[in-house]
Amino acid sequence: MEAGQDADTWEWLRHAACTGSDPELFFPVGDSGPAVEQAERAKKVCHGCPVESQCLEWALATGHTSGVWGGTDEEERRRLRRRADRRRAPDGPPARPRRSAAPGRRRP
Repeated sequence: MEAGQDADTWEWLRHAACTGSDPELFFPVGDSGPAVEQAERAKKVCHGCPVESQCLEWALATGHTSGVWGGTDEEERRRLRRRADRRRAPDGPPARPRRSAAPGRRRP
């Protein structure tokens, strides 16, 4: 348990479907061939888990970048983080004004 964390923070883990599984299953090495199949097997365990959403929330909140957590792999969590970052970000820089084409010329 991390410093400053209380037991309630980890309560969901007691109900996780993965607690009886080999932890290696959830940490495939690579991103092709057997590793993809291994990740899919791990995700099947997650998809039958009563605390899948809590696990995913925890992985996103703590920045876990490796392994299968909450039914997602590293790339899926990266996409979720980017999407969340875009929703939180301000509107971004103002649009640049469009330049009009010179008379007789078409805009590219």
